[in-house]
Amino acid sequence: MKPIKLAKMDCKQVCEEIGDFVIEAVLETGSIGCVIGLSGGVDSSTAAALIKTGFDRHNTQKNQELELLGYILPSGINRTQDEMDAESVAKYLGIRYEIHSIEKLVESYKSTNPEAFDSHFHKGNMISRIRANVLSTKAATENKILAGTGNKDEDFGIGYYTLFGDGAVHISPIAGLPKRLVREMAAYLSLDKQIIHREPTAGLEPGQSDFKDLGFDYDVVELVTEGLDQGFSREELGKHEQIVARVESQIKQYKETYGHALFTSVEEIVADVLERHQQARGKMKIIHPPTPRITLSYD
Repeated sequence: MKPIKLAKMDCKQVCEEIGDFVIEAVLETGSIGCVIGLSGGVDSSTAAALIKTGFDRHNTQKNQELELLGYILPSGINRTQDEMDAESVAKYLGIRYEIHSIEKLVESYKSTNPEAFDSHFHKGNMISRIRANVLSTKAATENKILAGTGNKDEDFGIGYYTLFGDGAVHISPIAGLPKRLVREMAAYLSLDKQIIHREPTAGLEPGQSDFKDLGFDYDVVELVTEGLDQGFSREELGKHEQIVARVESQIKQYKETYGHALFTSVEEIVADVLERHQQARGKMKIIHPPTPRITLSYD
């Protein structure tokens, strides 16, 4: 069976392409920069670094002052380390930033949405929507646009984001990069290794991680969705050696970590990814922020 090809990039070129895209979006709206939510994870950190790099280049060339403003919005379920990591990124980038706990906002929703507090799932999505409201309002009052932090695997691969929450943004700078290339770009931009390799988590539920929720990592998402785009059938994807090798190790890892199996076969995981992929397309029909055209190769 022919191999599934994965994208490659020239980091310098893609960095400039994403920066140009953000600058154009800002100038077209008559804004003076971007607002971004910082979580301490690799996605938000890389998106922020790309925007700041582009703004610095533009400001030097055009003698303007486009600004990136970071907001760190922890709730009661977030780890202190997440806040510290987010703050360290803001300081490293040299951007203006603010830290505001949203716990009181979350608690205030008990008067209108008490049912959401009976479910970690619904409460988590509610927290994401609260953050989106704070960020979009900050962007409006700052005369800036809100930049999203979702990558290709999450947003377009399996739709792993909250509708009207972290998906409600003006632009989506890293939406063309799978998680693998986000990490590659993060290393190119000299972000801290601890942040680059931090376990992905939405930070919306106690003890939550993306791997715990999904049962597989984003490299699996990339392989399955790329394979689908390259013409492989569901049956072929379930037997493809690249996918089988990756997925079997993940099934074993999940059982060793959590004491039980979420999936028991490669075919089950492929089916789950494809079902989520279809759901992601449905979400895109509702909210689909502009994304940059970037140069990727499949040699």
